[in-house]
Amino acid sequence: MKKLSQGMRENYYNKKKLKYLEMLRSGRPKKNSRGEIVKDAPFQSSKAEVGRIEPSRKWFTGSKTISPTELDAFRSEMKIETPYNVLLSTGKVPYSLLDDSTKRKRLKDFGEVFGKKSVRKRPNLRYSSLEELSRQARDVKEEKVEAKKDHVKGQSHRIWLELYKVLDSSDVIIHVLDARDPMGTMCEKIASYIKEEAPHKHLMYVLNKVDLIPTGVTAKWLRHFSRLHPTIAYHSNSITNNYGKANLISLLKQLSKLYKKSHLSVGFVGYPNTGKSSIINTLRNKEVCKVAPIPGETKVWQYITLTRGIYLIDCPGIVPISNYDQAVLRGAVRIENIENPEDYVDMIVEKARDSIVKTYKIRFLDSVDLVERLAIKFGKLQKGGEPNTNVVSKMILHDWVRGKIPYFVPPKEEAGEM
Repeated sequence: MKKLSQGMRENYYNKKKLKYLEMLRSGRPKKNSRGEIVKDAPFQSSKAEVGRIEPSRKWFTGSKTISPTELDAFRSEMKIETPYNVLLSTGKVPYSLLDDSTKRKRLKDFGEVFGKKSVRKRPNLRYSSLEELSRQARDVKEEKVEAKKDHVKGQSHRIWLELYKVLDSSDVIIHVLDARDPMGTMCEKIASYIKEEAPHKHLMYVLNKVDLIPTGVTAKWLRHFSRLHPTIAYHSNSITNNYGKANLISLLKQLSKLYKKSHLSVGFVGYPNTGKSSIINTLRNKEVCKVAPIPGETKVWQYITLTRGIYLIDCPGIVPISNYDQAVLRGAVRIENIENPEDYVDMIVEKARDSIVKTYKIRFLDSVDLVERLAIKFGKLQKGGEPNTNVVSKMILHDWVRGKIPYFVPPKEEAGEM
């Protein structure tokens, strides 16, 4: 038998039980001993009480009004952008009131267009003679032929379609940057697309490969990018040797609670060979994405489960630049496909001459002298003792892309000799 508390009788009903009994009695009319209805059930009687409106002043005032001072304050608040604000949902706010200027079409009089004062619009001709037209057509054809020879990964129409699939499917977009050259490996189209087309999505930056640059430079880049969006320092050398994993997982869990969704999709986008797949492998503690030190290893987007409510999407690398030389130095081109690798050794010498001396422990005059000395040192010689410049130049490019030759681009305020 259930024990009763002190002072409580056996037939005592608590608040919960009284509410339950009232629910059972409701919906039925009350009758007397003769069976006559004394009190009608809800919505049973055909007679209703006279409705009355509450005597309030609010019925005689404007329901939706705003003063100029409140509108100015609202404008100033909306203009302040902080990278740590998250837009969860949009309300019915008259955003047209935020812009004071209105676009008006410029109209002309009928006489100005068709009258005596009318001026004929000159056609925009890019050539003045038939010979100039044929020369321009020949130049365009040569440019197309040269463009086909380039082997830049991440510039095809298919890759850009994969990128927009990932952007549309993700709640949080993580833009992976190479810490050695963050501005050079950034795609401005991603930030502008999210700002204009999907402001409810959250953009983050991850500075990968921070182990290849000094700690002070990493801190300066973090301060620079944190003004725009949340930024995390990371390096993913291997599944066991990594940095920044706990910070990234903690931030993703906070965002999953903030969005209050059944699951949160996180897309990884960025330049080829910046380490997107390596970051996902370190987060999962096992190799779920194929990784290689060459660009274009990820062909299509992949969907990976991190936790029960967080999913990761790996995207192929995209290259927004049109400069082929910069694409080679940033690792977006497979080195075995480069036809004249000797042309890029001179650029590497200009950027990191001291680092080359420390890495190879050799002194040289210029890029040609460097290639010849390294060919003798590593035994890369052809018949007659001639140095194999092609093989040695590709070896230097491999060491440059994989970080064996240290280099970094400092922020603008700290720009100087690297």
